[in-house]
Amino acid sequence: MSERRALLRRIRVWLAVFVVCLVLSGLTAFPLVHELHWAEDLLRSSASPVPEHFPALMEWITRVRTGLDEADARYPFVLYGTDWLAFAHLVIAVAFYGPYRDPVRNIWVIEFGVIACAGIIPLALICGPIRDIPFWWSVIDMSFGVFGVIPLLVVRRMIKRLEAMERPARSEPAVTAAPAG
Repeated sequence: MSERRALLRRIRVWLAVFVVCLVLSGLTAFPLVHELHWAEDLLRSSASPVPEHFPALMEWITRVRTGLDEADARYPFVLYGTDWLAFAHLVIAVAFYGPYRDPVRNIWVIEFGVIACAGIIPLALICGPIRDIPFWWSVIDMSFGVFGVIPLLVVRRMIKRLEAMERPARSEPAVTAAPAG
């Protein structure tokens, strides 16, 4: 296998992993009420050390579950916002088909993803306190940007290498104008 093909394959594997993670994180936004019930039951089980060692986490999970239960029972339209959040994740995941197909031409999608990952940090730091989110939970939210940017930066570096390999092949011969006269 040529070096170019091997590099293209690595780019596509990294992108596939990134897209799968993006889709999975989006899909988890649809069944939030059920997920919180499941998480609370799991964390309260006798096998879990969470209630004893992390009481603040347990209180937060219970508070969020209670809020979602009340919203679901009395104001289900509020949860429609999380449906749109899920949809946005899925749409963004589709955008990464461009770099999968032609990484050099569509490197802008990777750069867009890097910017989006960076944007998670100020969003969490600004909106977290406004929405009464505990700081440690905002740190968890910010970790999605930190961990999300890593594969994107790796892919971007590999695309730049691929671009350097392809530069002679992509160059068009210069067109010169005939002398006037």
